[in-house]
Amino acid sequence: MPNTSYLCTNQRIVCMNIEQQRNYDWMRLLLSDVKNHFDKIKLGGGKKSIEKQKQKNKLTARERIQYLIDNDKPFVEIGAFAGFEMYPEYGGCPAGGTVAGIGYISGRQCVVVANDQTVKAGAWFPITGKKNLRMQEIAMENNLPIIYLVDSAGVFLPMQDEIFPDKEHFGRIFRNNARMSAKGITQIAAVLGACVAGGAYLPIMSDETIMAEGNGSIFLAGPYLVKAAIGEDIDAETLGGAETHNSISGIADYQFKTEQECLDKIKSIISKLGTPVQAGFNRIEAKQPSKSSDEIYSIMYANNAKPYNVVDLIECIADAGSFEQFKEDYGRTIVCGYARVDGWSVGIVANQRLIVKTKKGEMQMGGVIYNDSADKAARFILNCNQKKIPLVFLQDVTGFMVGSRSEHAGIIKDGAKLVNAVANSVVPKITIITGNSYGAGNYAMCGKAYDPRFIYAWPSAKIAVMGGGQAANTLLQIQMHGKNISETEQKELLEKIKSRYDKQTTPYYAAARLWVDDIIDPSDTRMVISEAIAAANNNADIPELRLGVFQV
Repeated sequence: MPNTSYLCTNQRIVCMNIEQQRNYDWMRLLLSDVKNHFDKIKLGGGKKSIEKQKQKNKLTARERIQYLIDNDKPFVEIGAFAGFEMYPEYGGCPAGGTVAGIGYISGRQCVVVANDQTVKAGAWFPITGKKNLRMQEIAMENNLPIIYLVDSAGVFLPMQDEIFPDKEHFGRIFRNNARMSAKGITQIAAVLGACVAGGAYLPIMSDETIMAEGNGSIFLAGPYLVKAAIGEDIDAETLGGAETHNSISGIADYQFKTEQECLDKIKSIISKLGTPVQAGFNRIEAKQPSKSSDEIYSIMYANNAKPYNVVDLIECIADAGSFEQFKEDYGRTIVCGYARVDGWSVGIVANQRLIVKTKKGEMQMGGVIYNDSADKAARFILNCNQKKIPLVFLQDVTGFMVGSRSEHAGIIKDGAKLVNAVANSVVPKITIITGNSYGAGNYAMCGKAYDPRFIYAWPSAKIAVMGGGQAANTLLQIQMHGKNISETEQKELLEKIKSRYDKQTTPYYAAARLWVDDIIDPSDTRMVISEAIAAANNNADIPELRLGVFQV
């Protein structure tokens, strides 16, 4: 069988044709690039900065988290690519200067946020603030305990105007501390290094504060500023060290000689928390998917060049035999259906690319949303809200159908109906961007602006108003207007515009700005969905569904 290859997985031997093998190789190559970039990100400020950390008997942010969490359960990192290729004039800000995610501590699912002191002494860049606020948002939405591992020099002064005064800037952190406390969400801070200026409020506004002797310090102004302000000579330990705040000021609650002892205390505190009232999302014993997890790499065509059957993708994620389509033969450019993912009951809304016949021949429809598809998806979303079933959106969408036929049929009205249903949905929404995420399709399929509890991108994702080719040609026409430009100059200008635009559509660009929570391995899709629903299940406060006014 010369046109057949075999993939050996831990579940079975999978037969693939040449085209599937090409798809598989393309996706794996994209994933390899993601992993190579992530390996560099994990070094934070670099090997020299890590060595300085070690010389002070301090663990790195990643080592602290690794010690703290239960290693037999998943840890889902959030914002690993935050700040990617941003702030080159300052040497970059790997992972936004903060390592964070959702893991288990003493068997309890928690949010963990750790300053990375190797990145500009843990100083806060604008993206650092955005990432920390995102982690607090996750804790608040899902009623999860949040752990702060503090080691930061405070606001990065050269960019203070972009991190200090606005509503979603640095000060919002402390507002959230107060709001979470009022909601009864556990907050624990371990001060393992510096905690300076406004940042000093974070551990004190937490429920309990733990300090490491020798390295941990909390003060509004450090020794140099104290000297400049009031002429007092004092060292950091006397000014605001562990002994000072445990024995004199009473600000801290515990002190320990080592970081490991501090982290052990966190484990002990978490182990004693009461069980939260859960939302009650349905879960039964899980079954493995009918398709191997490795098969997920071979489904989407290289460069997303051809339509594929999204049901095949769903069968790599959903428990075997659990997927039941809703209105299967109606509105076929969106597939809707009930399924189970790792035992959890979910409603799936997925774009389906099709080949349609026109008067001029066959035409590929790249996940276009038609009137009937929008109508079907809106109805299905309402059904899931009625049944209290979490929603999973699988995005590969180029937008809504255009042209006189669609306009006369009321595509704007039907699109608005879908957007209304997504915006007002009260059950948790989890979004996975697998391919294209263009224009209003991004909104209708629960993009970042529509408050998904979690949103992830595959390495193949592209997020923009429209595709690079279309956008580049549109921008070219605008720039050429009224000018006499040669064909050669047109081509050069087009390529320059397209190159810039294409860079802005990559998952790296989106993840750097936290438009998505992370870029994930497609084979981890099932796991991140399951962990997302497990997190959401901790919040029993589900409001009543209200839709307001819309045209029927």
